[in-house]
Amino acid sequence: MALCQLDLTVGALRENTERVVRAWQRADAAGADVALFPELAISGYPPEDLLLKPGFVADQQEAVATLAAAVDGHCAAVVGWVEGHRHRGADPHDPADGPWNAAAVIHGGQVVTSYRKQALPNYAVFDEPRYFDPGPAGQPLVEIGGIRTAVTVCEDVWLDDGPVARACGLGAQVVLNINASPFHVGKQAVREEVLRRRVAECGVPVVYLNLVSGQDDLVFDGGSVVLDADGSVLARLPRFTESEVVLDVAVGPAPTAPAAGGVVRVSGPAGDRAPAPEPVVERSPDGPEEVWAALCLGVRDYVRKNGFSEVTLGLSGGVDSALVAAIAADALGPESVHVVLMPSRFSSDHSVTDALELAGNLGVDARTIPIEPAHQALLDMLAPSFGDLPVDLTEENLQSRIRGVLLMALSNKFGWLVLTTGNKSETAVGYSTLYGDTAGGLAVIKDVPKLLVYELCRWRNARDGAPVIPESILTKLPSAELREDQHDQQSLPPYEVLDPLIEAYVDGDATSEELLAAGHAPELVARVVRLVDLAEYKRRQSPPGIRISNKAFGRDRRLPITNGYRITNGYRIVPGGGS
Repeated sequence: MALCQLDLTVGALRENTERVVRAWQRADAAGADVALFPELAISGYPPEDLLLKPGFVADQQEAVATLAAAVDGHCAAVVGWVEGHRHRGADPHDPADGPWNAAAVIHGGQVVTSYRKQALPNYAVFDEPRYFDPGPAGQPLVEIGGIRTAVTVCEDVWLDDGPVARACGLGAQVVLNINASPFHVGKQAVREEVLRRRVAECGVPVVYLNLVSGQDDLVFDGGSVVLDADGSVLARLPRFTESEVVLDVAVGPAPTAPAAGGVVRVSGPAGDRAPAPEPVVERSPDGPEEVWAALCLGVRDYVRKNGFSEVTLGLSGGVDSALVAAIAADALGPESVHVVLMPSRFSSDHSVTDALELAGNLGVDARTIPIEPAHQALLDMLAPSFGDLPVDLTEENLQSRIRGVLLMALSNKFGWLVLTTGNKSETAVGYSTLYGDTAGGLAVIKDVPKLLVYELCRWRNARDGAPVIPESILTKLPSAELREDQHDQQSLPPYEVLDPLIEAYVDGDATSEELLAAGHAPELVARVVRLVDLAEYKRRQSPPGIRISNKAFGRDRRLPITNGYRITNGYRIVPGGGS
């Protein structure tokens, strides 16, 4: 087996094809019988509504034909692709022509056969039935290198008594499963438990090949793994990075009876060759290390795949912007990061010194642009309209919006992508300024709760034994510094109280009654639920953020902005407005 865990790009048909060809050439030269590539490798995953364009599907299939012509050695290739056609004006429910999410089995310069994914996920971030028809049950086995092989795609392996069990019942000696499985915290352990269930169910080795990539808000973390027939891990590839490994997988004897569903013969045994190197079982990171790696991959691929090489962000001296700066420096290199200090009349001296110390520790470019001249000018401009009305949130938000304007101006002038710095706790309850600190191209920690922000900072400080984030940033009270003596806890519950409540309501889809039954105070439940619900319009206008949980804002959680249904303390209410 050659496991080709590649970082591929949605829509980059030529680039993806060339990268697959080069990896296949290395696998063939190493004597592999078969090389595995990710799900929808040629189109990239997920291609979303590109799949509704007949021209895109046709171009992708031309790329597969180009790939097939190059695969002309002993080694076969199993490559994810879009099989079938989408005709303009055709009935989307007519299964005659597909399209299907499929695995092309390529050998001898042609697509010998193609397995069509049977289990199409339609939950969380997935909506594959929107684009694909399911493949039929009972598809034939594929004989590769003289071995009866079950070729499957991603979700097929997750079902008990599903496509994998059916294929093994037909006489498969090994299961190949190609994937584009997105990351969330703890996902690798879940995957490997599912694979152990398939091995126990079938009694044959399972080879699991996963994509590694950052694609908009999703991160695909690799971690491809091979389980032997006894359920032990024979090999595990690194996570969050590309990797290619050739290894030997021992299979049991072939059944003497013909396969009930038929066999498509692709290639025979290779004959004498040197054994593959001993497989490597990489350690799977967990905890803050796992999250850090996911965020770095997400930032790096989002920035570079969208044509940027450098980024900028506002550095306030607070913990959130400190974390984003450190992630960006690790992901892109400090030479690609530009931080901007934008002090106002309310900025404390320690915020400025903390920010400068952090920038020096990271080795990033730092500049200071005081916002007071613009702030005063806007107050003067608005004075005739505001008259004698008291100072309130309006004046606070002006400062944040000035900072957004300055960052976007630097972005326009120098071509830097703006990173925003709001965390999941703030995003949940709308503790942000629309067109201010939400202005930018990527919300790096949008799915990172505030308490995890601190945990990640302390992990990063401990990682190299030379702390980069000043301790004073981690010990000061969180503050937006938009008025005198302002602290987050004047507007929000303590994060130790708020974060578990958000996790239960947002990630866990709990009702108000369930939150109350869990012991949360009625006034707190009513307040937080209302804030979360009313902030949906802000979240809809915010940049995408990297998903690390199994319920992130965006693809995972889609609620109407115009929504007259609220549940607070068990009563349906219609709020009188809000902003």
